Amino acid sequence: MRITIGVSLKAYLGYRDTLRWASAVAEIARSRSNSSIELFVLPAFPALAPVRDILTGSGVGVGGQDIAADDAGNQTGEVTGAMLADAGCHYAEVGHAERRRQFGETEKVVAAKTAAALRHKLVPVLCLGEPTRLDIDGAVEESVRQLRHALGGVQPITPGGRVVVAYEPHWAIGAAEPAPDEHIKAVVAGLRRAVSQLAPGSSVIYGGSAGPGLLTRLADGVDGLFLGRFAHDPKAFATVLDEAIAIQLKRVAS
Repeated sequence: MRITIGVSLKAYLGYRDTLRWASAVAEIARSRSNSSIELFVLPAFPALAPVRDILTGSGVGVGGQDIAADDAGNQTGEVTGAMLADAGCHYAEVGHAERRRQFGETEKVVAAKTAAALRHKLVPVLCLGEPTRLDIDGAVEESVRQLRHALGGVQPITPGGRVVVAYEPHWAIGAAEPAPDEHIKAVVAGLRRAVSQLAPGSSVIYGGSAGPGLLTRLADGVDGLFLGRFAHDPKAFATVLDEAIAIQLKRVAS
């Protein structure tokens, strides 16, 4: 089973800083090449092409932090799935809590964007999670409900298509600490059961103040991590990648 590690740069880094970061990450990834680990980064749109070029041959994929629901049209400022795919992207982030909250993206919009990504053979990085803190059973129920709604219009998933489900409880995003380990494991387990029926071969990773040390603690409880600000230091990214490699080596040894 592959471990998936993704990084969203959001709008934290400027253009030149993004390219410097990508160069450092490319070097780190090349020095730790491992086919059992899936890596991707989501830079801001203006940096997509140069970041793609920098990461070529490193084993790190690139994607957009958003995707238009429609494939073309008079939609100023939007970036379509066709353009992302044509630009060499393999991923498209969908439904992040900040877009739901700040831009009013409804579940209907999230479902449409998920379908758009799959139409263009992009892997949707589908972000979901409970908006307010709930007990474990409530968090599982709400997260699975969001998953079913997001994928309801694209059943069955096109053969060869897959989804990276990023469980991100809204209350943990930007917090000092991630959600408690047992909470994460329980919700991810519920999502894994659902995604195995809806989109076989897909992954369920955790985001929300994720950083070094968390993957080691969670181990087989997740399929990977979706990193934000804690990976904007390339050294932290390297630490998480080393954790993933250690987990995979342990699996092989056992």
